[in-house]
Amino acid sequence: MSHPSAPTSSDRVVDPFVHEALLYEGAIGFLDGTMKFIYEGFSLDEPTAVVATPGNVALLRERLGVFADSVRFVDMTQAGRNPGRIIPWVLSRFMDDHPGRRVRIVGEPIWVGRTPEEYPACVQHEAMVNVAFAGREASILCPYDVSRLDRRAIADSHATHPVVADDTGRFPSGAYDPYGITDTYNVPLSEPPAGATTMRFELARLVDVRRRVAEVGLDAELPAERIVDLQSAVNELAANSIQHAGGSGTLRTWYDHERVVCEVRDFGHVTDALIGRLRPPDGRGRGLVMVHFLADLVQRHTSATGTTTRIHVLR
Repeated sequence: MSHPSAPTSSDRVVDPFVHEALLYEGAIGFLDGTMKFIYEGFSLDEPTAVVATPGNVALLRERLGVFADSVRFVDMTQAGRNPGRIIPWVLSRFMDDHPGRRVRIVGEPIWVGRTPEEYPACVQHEAMVNVAFAGREASILCPYDVSRLDRRAIADSHATHPVVADDTGRFPSGAYDPYGITDTYNVPLSEPPAGATTMRFELARLVDVRRRVAEVGLDAELPAERIVDLQSAVNELAANSIQHAGGSGTLRTWYDHERVVCEVRDFGHVTDALIGRLRPPDGRGRGLVMVHFLADLVQRHTSATGTTTRIHVLR
């Protein structure tokens, strides 16, 4: 995947956007690091949001007491279940709700319990935050519990954040490499199960694509509204394959006891890691950003020989 040059250390000094990893241990460490960040925002009259797991939201609500009403709280396990939703539909939305003002956000996209399928998308999200919000008047603090997360997650936090804070202080990350870590997690996806169905499509068969998606949704007993969401998301991917990736593609579908999965393969090569992560200026829009909005997880592997995009909807 080709990328523009990563920001240099001098670029980050002048950039008003601050993206910091908080490496903490246990509830006391979490509260010490985040409360300092939040109270600093109060003193500067900066709108503040906390987007975190329910347990950490509850900790902060209790500690803030009457001041909790001054903070917007969001359950990250719902709003950010699909990591691809977080930039366009959580962080950007909060910033856009406060035009002309600097904002600060406690954002916790990685927590114990993230699945192996979700984790690569989480890391790529954290890396692309730096690109998506470069130049924005905002500070984002991302908590990582070193007592519960594995070593890989802690090491990756140094690659995705230009600044790291722990109980010894704040320091620039010598491992910061947002594009490099994005490429590290651009890996081939596992093969579907033996029972997966496969169909080739082109423009004339888009109606068959929607029909096949409806069939797998019905077989899996998805609610009707989620079948419609899945059809819309897959249709966007298939239309994109037809328009931008050679006029055709392959759809594979399957389900298990947890989720329904639809996969679109084509001969395109995605060279912009931010594709699907930015909302159009009017705040609505269609396209790949809507795929992230509708799905519970989006996985993607891209190379010069083609792109595979996999959409998960939980049952």
